Parts: sequence; structure tokens; C-alpha cells
Amino acid sequence: MDDLADVDLVVEAIAEELDIKTALFENLDEICRPGAILATTTSSLPVVDLASVTSRPGDVVGLHFFNPAPVMKLVEVVDTVATSPDVVATARSVVSRIGKVGVHCGDRAGFIVNALLFPYLNDAIKMAEGNYATTDDIDTAMKVGCGYPMGPFELLDVVGLDVSLAIQQTLYREFREPGFAPAPWLEHLVTAGYTGRKAGRGFRSYA
Repeated sequence: MDDLADVDLVVEAIAEELDIKTALFENLDEICRPGAILATTTSSLPVVDLASVTSRPGDVVGLHFFNPAPVMKLVEVVDTVATSPDVVATARSVVSRIGKVGVHCGDRAGFIVNALLFPYLNDAIKMAEGNYATTDDIDTAMKVGCGYPMGPFELLDVVGLDVSLAIQQTLYREFREPGFAPAPWLEHLVTAGYTGRKAGRGFRSYA
């Protein structure tokens, strides 16, 4: 951690848990030099919650790299009500210089992509739960009918069902839309430890 004392930009990419991230940002605030930018790669947590535990909320910004970061080009640059405009400009410049495509958005649950994507994924789970169609047929329909590279269940297993559940819970807490409540099947799979490809089992088995 002490090696970060003189850097210009720190990008945090630790576990997607608010308590762990806030503790880190408190430490970074003490270690990093004045003027250093503190960025988080959170995919859904409020960036302002991390900014508020520092003495430099104007220097805190979201840089949501999409997974897998070496392959995916998109980075959401997220500013809070406290982020300084020059910090946003610097963050966007860095994103461009490393060959990524940056989009700028405000600090709301899910930002741009996940706010649009996860209600769709949640609806797909509810459709299968209701025996309206199988997971295989839903995946095929969305790939062939809409041109998506992966169907919703393939994507959920790649993202991780635990991560997906956390994002869906964050959306529901912020917007309180009844349709945003996580599908019970998703919650049950996570409780059972079936979190997708990384666990060898999610909506499908990868044994």
C-alpha cells in the first residue's frame, strides 16, 4: 500500500462489497498524495459512498471496466455530485490513452449498461421460472432473434450469479420497482453456492 503514496491515479478492483471498499478508500485517503485521483471499478455500488469516507470527494470517480477487462473496450466514467470536472476529464483522457472507449454517466445504480441489462436478465429468469420457455430456448431466441453474442443464461453464468444478484439487489434498493426484485431462482442458486462457470454450476453444469 505504501507504494501508492506518490502515484497520480489509483484504480480499486477489489471485492464488490461496500464495507471492504470503504475501508480501502479510507486507507487510500491517508496514503495517497493530495491531488491523486481515487477510482473504483464498482459495477453497481454508489460511488458517492466511497467518496464520502475521504477528505477529497472531488478526486473520487468511477471507472467501471467491463469483464474481461483485457478484451472488453468499454469503460463507464462515473461522476458523483462531488466529483471535480477536471478529474472527470483526466479519467476520460486516461481511458482513451489506454485504448478503451469511455462513456460518461452520473452516479446511479447500474450506471448505463447494468441499469439496462439486469432487468432484462432478471425477466429472463422469471420467464424460465414460470415454465414459459426453457433456458436453452430463451438463450437461442435472444441470440438468433436479436443477434446477441450470448443468451441471458449464458451471460449470467459468465458474469457470476453472486455478482448478478448483488447488482440486481442494488437496482431494487435504489429504484424500488417491483419488477427489479431479484428472481427467487437466482437467489436460491446463489444460496446453494451455484454461482456460475467459476463454481462449475449455475443455470447450467460445467463439470
